[in-house]
Amino acid sequence: MNDNLHTDKTCTDIPKHKKLKLGLALFLLGFTGILSLLTVSIPFPEEALKIFSPAALKLLSLIQPSVLLLVAVVTGTALYEKVGLSVPTISSLLKIETPRIRFFSQFKHGALFGIAASLLVMIISFIFSSAIPDEPVGNKMELTPIARFCYGGITEELLMRFGFMTFIVWIVSRITKKLNRATCLTGIVVSALLFALGHFPVVFVVIPHPTVWLLAYILIGNSIAGIAFGWLYWKKGLESAFVAHVFFHAVVIISNLIHNYI
Repeated sequence: MNDNLHTDKTCTDIPKHKKLKLGLALFLLGFTGILSLLTVSIPFPEEALKIFSPAALKLLSLIQPSVLLLVAVVTGTALYEKVGLSVPTISSLLKIETPRIRFFSQFKHGALFGIAASLLVMIISFIFSSAIPDEPVGNKMELTPIARFCYGGITEELLMRFGFMTFIVWIVSRITKKLNRATCLTGIVVSALLFALGHFPVVFVVIPHPTVWLLAYILIGNSIAGIAFGWLYWKKGLESAFVAHVFFHAVVIISNLIHNYI
């Protein structure tokens, strides 16, 4: 079997104006997730509240994720086709290209992987339960269900998979001069690990001397879902990663409701 996943010939298949339409659609989709953060109660510092009202601070807090989303969408739109990745269902709806995978397949695999990833993370949490502080790590805001589904399920996937993972796969392919399974798997794992490592600064701020077990839990727990979502993006298309992330949060919410009820 040929290990190559893509050829340079297909890199120019989609005209620039159609890619622009796809990028705009994905940005608007991701921006709805950013707007969902307005439903979240954010613990702003007292110093900031002396200058701005809570409503103004909430609006200002949307600037950074909006800029990051714009960068991710521009990057992903420019590179995703060059590295053999796809956004089949949305591309089909926008009449940009014929989808390679039907949405039913995307939904089915996304649901299965999302549920499996959430259950696996719960098992990891149980194994590392003695290392996890009783109080939440960091000055965390409690995400509402709509923010979990819209921001977590869609915006985070556009940031981490469509933007960051696509870029990593492209960089690795440029360095190695190859675009094969190893290249894509490297992008999946690296993007998931860097996302997990991004949680470490908060931990060290809140806990001066975190244990190795706590750091291992944060690294493993945050990497598992990212690897699953990345694999789906590679094999089934970006929409499948959306579905998986939404189902991941749905299982977590249901689990918390059952735990609180019991």
